[in-house]
Amino acid sequence: MKKLCAIRDILRSLSEYENLFHNEHSICLNEGMVLCSLKERRLSSGEIAEEINLTCSNTSKLLRSVEEKGYISRVLGERDKRQMYFELTKEGKVKLADIEQDSVQLSEPLGSIVKTLI
Repeated sequence: MKKLCAIRDILRSLSEYENLFHNEHSICLNEGMVLCSLKERRLSSGEIAEEINLTCSNTSKLLRSVEEKGYISRVLGERDKRQMYFELTKEGKVKLADIEQDSVQLSEPLGSIVKTLI
């Protein structure tokens, strides 16, 4: 039962952070994770889905949303022109830098967990 209660507290903390993150950056947490995944490299839709642990269908909708906001662009594969990759635009790099400098606080227990990871 202790594990279940701890997970409940983590999810509550994560939900609170997600609301604060959205208010601060005008994007949802999953959109932010797409930007984070593309920080240093191009990725395919499937690779992004794996990175953020979403289905390909949900990732496709998410990528469309982030692309419409101007934060990512599509790039054809160099070897296989049928393959589509995604990369950050200039606006996406600015948004990611803004996110990395944000002042959104993590409540406990999520704050302590994240501190051990970074």
